[in-house]
Amino acid sequence: MIGPVSSLRAMTQHADSPPTDAPSPEHERGEPTPGMPGVGRLVGLDLARGLAVFGMYAVHVGPAPGQDGVIGFLMELAQGRSSALFAVLAGFAVALITGRRTPKTGLAGRQAVAKVIIRAVILLALGTALTMTGTPVVPILAFYGLFFLLVLPLYRLGAKPLALIAAGWALIGPQLLYALKPVVGDRVFLSYGQADGLVSLFFTGGYPALTWVPFVLAGMAVARCDLAATTVRIRLALTGVALAVTGYGGSWLALRLVPGAAEAVRKAEEGSGMSSMSSVSPDSIGIFGDSPAGMLAAAPHSEATLSIVGATGVAILVITACLAAMDAFPRLRRLAGPVIAVGSMSLTAYVYHIVAIWLLNTEEATVQPLYILLGFIASVTVLATIWSRFFQRGPLEWLMGRATEMARRVQ
Repeated sequence: MIGPVSSLRAMTQHADSPPTDAPSPEHERGEPTPGMPGVGRLVGLDLARGLAVFGMYAVHVGPAPGQDGVIGFLMELAQGRSSALFAVLAGFAVALITGRRTPKTGLAGRQAVAKVIIRAVILLALGTALTMTGTPVVPILAFYGLFFLLVLPLYRLGAKPLALIAAGWALIGPQLLYALKPVVGDRVFLSYGQADGLVSLFFTGGYPALTWVPFVLAGMAVARCDLAATTVRIRLALTGVALAVTGYGGSWLALRLVPGAAEAVRKAEEGSGMSSMSSVSPDSIGIFGDSPAGMLAAAPHSEATLSIVGATGVAILVITACLAAMDAFPRLRRLAGPVIAVGSMSLTAYVYHIVAIWLLNTEEATVQPLYILLGFIASVTVLATIWSRFFQRGPLEWLMGRATEMARRVQ
């Protein structure tokens, strides 16, 4: 079995040497780069973002996970993994703004850094505002703003060092977070309408930076690769498989081979008192439990190393598949057009569903009939498809772009 570090090293062998907005940023919309067919606009990323949006909708307004049948499986699959996919795509956002294959330097580099900072501040403010609406959802946007700021000092690094830092952070971060529990407290999902503080953003919230930054770094590392090369895509796909098997398979083995681990996790699971709302699976454990055995779990939002590794692998697989499909099957672009339209304005789509939950005054966002989820998906898809016929960017994406124009004043 390929380990996480060796897998990440493998995916970077054809990468360049170093020199949301969240969830989706303003991205490349020009002509394809010479020598990189199909990668100029990276339409596959829009497809991946669209799927991530639908996954977040499933978590927040879909039927409860764990049911029998295909629907229950899909609802469970979306738990934790859709938000992880968003986080990996956030790494792409940073790379696209600061120079995807070759990081920008000089004046262009300083202006790119300013753009990322402006976006981060807006996301922090927007995420806080959404939190204060009082919906039974933990908005991810404020956390994304912090992620952008934390990874920004690393934007000039190439794929290999970014991948190695991501692997090291994934290995150390969860253990450090567990060790800090006596200081920062247990995981706390704040009362509805209560804004996140710095302790929540870094340590105890729904997406603590100490354990979620590796997703962003992994996205930056993937973005640095030559995504037009078939061999690179194959290696990325194999890396995704290796990481998913290492994370989920390793957790499955560990919980059965370590004496008492499975029982300790089960008790932590029962005592966590967590519902599946707010993007948290009913089987969320790890940091929620007092037993170190929880750190062997790969359950969604367990904040354990194996969970991060497995979810990163799934995200890389989804992104690679979307990129390859868009290039290999041109006709699929038309069929997937509505999903791509949603992905091209995923910040707007994400805010739309939280505002809709707020206006509908939904009390238990994740215990809804299937038709509620289908209604959310259908409505945002129709709106995005119509909007994209007349405008290149979604409304919030356009406003974000206008705000970042201030970066041009940087000298």
